[in-house]
Amino acid sequence: MPKKKTVKKAASRKTAKKVTAPEFLVDLLNARSPTGHEYEAQAVVDRHVESKVDAYRRDTMGNRFATVNPEGDPSVLFAGHIDELGLIVTFISDEGFLYFDTLGGHDKTMISGRRVSILTKDGEIKGVTGKRAIHLMSAEDRKKVPETHEIWIDIGVSSRAEAEKLVRIGDPAIYDQSFELIRGSVGVARAFDDKAGAYAVLEAVRRLTQGKLNARVTAAATTQEEIGTRGAITAGYSENPDFAIAVDVGHATDSPDCDQRKYGRTKQGGGPIVCRGPNINPVVFDRIIACAEKNKIPYQLEADPRPTGTDARAIQVAQSGIATGLLSIPLRYMHTPSEMVDLKDIEHTVQLLEAFARSLKKGERGIW
Repeated sequence: MPKKKTVKKAASRKTAKKVTAPEFLVDLLNARSPTGHEYEAQAVVDRHVESKVDAYRRDTMGNRFATVNPEGDPSVLFAGHIDELGLIVTFISDEGFLYFDTLGGHDKTMISGRRVSILTKDGEIKGVTGKRAIHLMSAEDRKKVPETHEIWIDIGVSSRAEAEKLVRIGDPAIYDQSFELIRGSVGVARAFDDKAGAYAVLEAVRRLTQGKLNARVTAAATTQEEIGTRGAITAGYSENPDFAIAVDVGHATDSPDCDQRKYGRTKQGGGPIVCRGPNINPVVFDRIIACAEKNKIPYQLEADPRPTGTDARAIQVAQSGIATGLLSIPLRYMHTPSEMVDLKDIEHTVQLLEAFARSLKKGERGIW
């Protein structure tokens, strides 16, 4: 009886390709830039973008502007903010504990028990946010969310004199938590809001340096969005473009306990969210959708009945009015130390911005 040949079966499952995040994005996510103190993020933008574009400028708000095809028509502004939530030291107790106020809109249930980095003129100082332990609370106290003045930062010193050698009133602090990919292209970071959007607008402009382009396109890395879109206010006035698109993060409503009847249906991994409503110029909206469909870029829709809580609200009404759109990158757990984003949504946002810019023809305007 002839011997049977042994046939090795091929592996039924292909080895999954390891996802790596773009270096520029990772550097932005890890930069510490609490609102009003955007120095580290500015330095990242300077390093990755300035030498790649035709014109580059800084302003007194700390904004960064990167322009390609400066003589082009029409003019376009893409805006994403580089500031993030933070804390600011307001008082030092006799025992050396630091009290603080918040920079931006924090969920107070998230603040205590966090490792933080205080950014001082002499470098970072490590600390921990503390409050009274649950064992030392009454049953009623355990039900309450502590007020900001009932939480402190402990830097391991024993007196005000010792603390004042290290920290000054007005020093900012951030949660000591960096970027990490947790599964496939899904990552978590302290400040996807809005380093993801800032990366998208700046990366789009870097790609627009190659290939046909009629428009003048500027990407603005804006500051102080978290306390009132302040960098965008001056950016809209100084650039005064024909068209603008702000890019921020938006709520992915596919997590448990999120009422989609109230907040709409948007999901992580579903592509950029395109906004409709009074803050959005209809010419810009229609062009964004046309570009997405022509280039087979996935997208989602949301409706907002009022000025949005983004840079778009400031840019739309700058000067004599700017034809403005808004793209949002789906995000879970906004304004927490571990915001979650699918990197594919960021890449699709970059692609959509690039397609929008390349679609514009000389003389086009957003008048309707």
